[in-house]
Amino acid sequence: MPAIFFVVYLAVQWWASWYPGAEPGGGGYIAQRMLACKNEKGSLLSTFFFNIAHYALRPWPWILVGLVALVVYPELAIKGADAEIAYPRAVVDFLPIGLRGMMIASFLAAYMSTISTQLNLGAAYLVNDVYKPFIKKDASQKHYVLISRLSVIFLAVIGGIITYYMRTIVGGWELILAIGAGTGTVYILRWYWWRVNAWSEISAMVVSAVLALSLQLGTQLNWAYRMLITVGGTTVVWLTVTFLTAPVDKGFLCEFYKKVHPGGLWRPISKEVGESKDRKPIWHNFLDFLCGSGLVLFSLFGIGKLIFGEVLKGIVFLIIAGALFFIIWWDLSRQKWAVISDK
Repeated sequence: MPAIFFVVYLAVQWWASWYPGAEPGGGGYIAQRMLACKNEKGSLLSTFFFNIAHYALRPWPWILVGLVALVVYPELAIKGADAEIAYPRAVVDFLPIGLRGMMIASFLAAYMSTISTQLNLGAAYLVNDVYKPFIKKDASQKHYVLISRLSVIFLAVIGGIITYYMRTIVGGWELILAIGAGTGTVYILRWYWWRVNAWSEISAMVVSAVLALSLQLGTQLNWAYRMLITVGGTTVVWLTVTFLTAPVDKGFLCEFYKKVHPGGLWRPISKEVGESKDRKPIWHNFLDFLCGSGLVLFSLFGIGKLIFGEVLKGIVFLIIAGALFFIIWWDLSRQKWAVISDK
């Protein structure tokens, strides 16, 4: 792997890009899970579990199959080989007939679930956020249902065309990450800076998509350089748009501040609310961020050590992960704005 790829994956991609399921700054996927909980304590604990399960537990079946494939199918490690065939080959070669059928059925179910979700979601966006407010405001519900069905067909056709030109799964993920490059910053900073508004997010989404597709289709640059250019260009545009457009209504910001007590650059709003000492210091979030990252990584490698027989190292790593979890819990417990009880 070229050094620039490694640097972008390690130091840029995690904060700069939106991607489904675990977007930076917390988006619709995360919020949906949190809002489904009984109370704030439940949402906090479920988010803890999600991050550990998503990053520390779920990757290991994939990692193990990948390591087995390197040994059993050494020809797939040769440059130019179709390495993506390793997983289905392992399914065919090692699973008995019943489990093999269950695995294939699971793949098909997951595929249909994802496709139907994305098509319905896309149609909802097109109808509710574009067609209804800007094209035809006072039509009947029957008309909007018809437009949503046509939108599903339109999106399916477009998706099919794009998929036809994608040669690898890796290429698909790289395109998704590139299209969202630069949006991650605005999604994170909206929690720490009162000045971020809807136009900041809209401009970031539009510019990142245009830049990513233009670089993909019009240049021969590799993915890492395309990411860096898209992140830089998108950041410049959304910051400029933020300063050129009006901020969110102060009344709304004050209500938001009273509920959330966000840290960071919210001093003008906290003054408006009348608070001077109860603002949440940003170092609390930074401490929890560092401990949370360490918690996930030590859990990931601790489980790996146990799997590969290095029991002592695995136990030590998991103890460190537990200690980091305790620090996070202690920090939240001592903050009166963090609701970790049922009261």
